[in-house]
Amino acid sequence: MRKKNGGFGTKLLMAALFLGVAAYFGIQAVQYLDDPLSVTLAYHYEVERAVDLTGFVVREERVLPDEEGGLLRIQRAEGERVAAGGTVASIYADQASLDRQAEIESLESRVEQLQYAQDLALAAETTRKLDAQITQNLLEYRRFLAADRLYDAESTALELRALVLKRDYSAGDGDIALQLQELGARLLDLRSQSEGSVRRITAPEAGLYSAEVDGYEALLTPEMLEGLLPSTLSALTPDPAAASRTGKLVLGDGWYYAAVLSAEDAGTLLSRQAEADTLLLRFSKGVDRDLPVTLESVGPRENGRVVAVFRGNAFLRELTLLRQQRAQIITGSIEGIRVPRECLRAEWAYLDENGKTVTEEQTGIYCLVGREARFKPVEVIYSAESFVLVRPASDQEKRRLRSGEQIIVSARGLFDGKILQ
Repeated sequence: MRKKNGGFGTKLLMAALFLGVAAYFGIQAVQYLDDPLSVTLAYHYEVERAVDLTGFVVREERVLPDEEGGLLRIQRAEGERVAAGGTVASIYADQASLDRQAEIESLESRVEQLQYAQDLALAAETTRKLDAQITQNLLEYRRFLAADRLYDAESTALELRALVLKRDYSAGDGDIALQLQELGARLLDLRSQSEGSVRRITAPEAGLYSAEVDGYEALLTPEMLEGLLPSTLSALTPDPAAASRTGKLVLGDGWYYAAVLSAEDAGTLLSRQAEADTLLLRFSKGVDRDLPVTLESVGPRENGRVVAVFRGNAFLRELTLLRQQRAQIITGSIEGIRVPRECLRAEWAYLDENGKTVTEEQTGIYCLVGREARFKPVEVIYSAESFVLVRPASDQEKRRLRSGEQIIVSARGLFDGKILQ
């Protein structure tokens, strides 16, 4: 009987000890999970001020004639400048004529490469120069492929092929004079065969070539932008009859961007231009740079909206494929210390001489300094959905907020000087 009672007492003692330990860890866990103290880092940040727009790129354009019959071959790259009378495209009578022209160009390239090797001294300096050019073209070819700029990659590949052939010829392989004689005879024969089988389309005036004809060429001109109403611009649709396989010429050096925006935003842009002379236009796609523009005109108000016309005088060759575009006008930037919106406090609390908590209205942020919560007054200079930019609102060194400080996002019963565990 004694042995039985002793065993029961031991079990009871072990159960009580287990419950005590479990309660201790349970309380610690609850306190840990219930502790609302969290901090984050304040840091310097810059926000651009911009006005969002949707509008049209306007240029002075001339659609080239679309000649029927034959096989069309464009001779110009997108954005390439063409002189008046320069060849834009060729029309071949049949596939044989087109193949013959391709052979002619291949032979002309080989002749040029052979002449290069013949004219230059076959010295080590020439070889080093060719090697450097080949290396540079290889790097450019790789860069264009990585950027998905296939047209530029193709052009670079053709240049690379020519350089490699020049490098081969510069090694002195074969009788260059004999090869030139044979190639010259073959070229004369091919050119005589091609006479009368090719028609050329030339540029009636100087301009930049573009293969894209979108139907807006006659609808959107610099002359029609004066006094344009928002409803008129928004209702524009391309002319389906305006089409040309040949493409068009973009004339002059200037271009325009016409967009609908609120009258208030237009007033802001006018004020900004008065301060800075020029504005920066950033297209959402198609151009990887900010474009300097001036606000040329603001049209009549219609239901609180206007048409703003911006003029640019640079980078026209990069805009030949752009028409209806989303964009931003960058009006400036603002810098400050970035903090989460929930860190911002409308009042600060402190203990008076009697140990009572006193609160006062003041915008600021609690920072963790050592183990203490310190209130630091700030002024909000920019507000976004999830964060604000602030600047210090106190000249006192201890109360001045700095970039890099730990700011308190949440905590219970905060007041200035509170010791935080």
